[in-house]
Amino acid sequence: MNAPDPIRRCILLGERAPRESLIRLALSPDGAVFPDVRAKAPGRGAWIGVTRAELETAIAKGKLKAALARAFKTGPIAIPDDLPAMIAAALERAVLDRLGLEARTGNLLTGAEKIEAAARSGKLHLLLHAADAGTDGNRKLDQAWRVGNDEEGSDLRGLALPVPRTILAVALGRQNVVHIGLTERDAARRVRESLTRWLHFIGSHPALEPCESVSQGASALQNIPTGAGNSVADDDTCEELE
Repeated sequence: MNAPDPIRRCILLGERAPRESLIRLALSPDGAVFPDVRAKAPGRGAWIGVTRAELETAIAKGKLKAALARAFKTGPIAIPDDLPAMIAAALERAVLDRLGLEARTGNLLTGAEKIEAAARSGKLHLLLHAADAGTDGNRKLDQAWRVGNDEEGSDLRGLALPVPRTILAVALGRQNVVHIGLTERDAARRVRESLTRWLHFIGSHPALEPCESVSQGASALQNIPTGAGNSVADDDTCEELE
């Protein structure tokens, strides 16, 4: 059984959410802010759960700098002009790396025929399409997934990723990756978590599954249940708890 995600508070919104839904910011030795989306950097961290547009506004108005000063309680802080772009690139990389890892561990299928067979037999837990995938191919696999889940007539469908097949092929080390199917439940959850965080930040909010609530903007963070077993950071600055 997986341990519940610790809860952190967004320094800009004041709302609490599992740390897997948020983005960690850290400081370099010279005081420069950088994204730590894998939450691996040592020392104190600050967490944000806003979209890119909201972050850009917070930077322009000086709100991010003020919030970081309270969080880090240190000397001068330098916010790179391209911090939003750095975060977006890091989140994209995290998703692609996660897909590559699931491919290497055998939890991921490519190829329309293999994915369709798994979908119709009820073995598919997540379906993804490249941004440049054909409409007809998407529709055919979406329908197979609905059949396999006994949800014909529903709006269950795969997610069109904001990257083309060439990028997916490089990430997975395979040729011509147009569609992706996750056949293991936990693998699908891991990919879904990374995708949700990335799509929320860049401002793209397609539902991954009709029965699940995916972040639909900054206010969605307050709707994420904390769960009885989750540990909540008491400090509003949301520093990393060691």
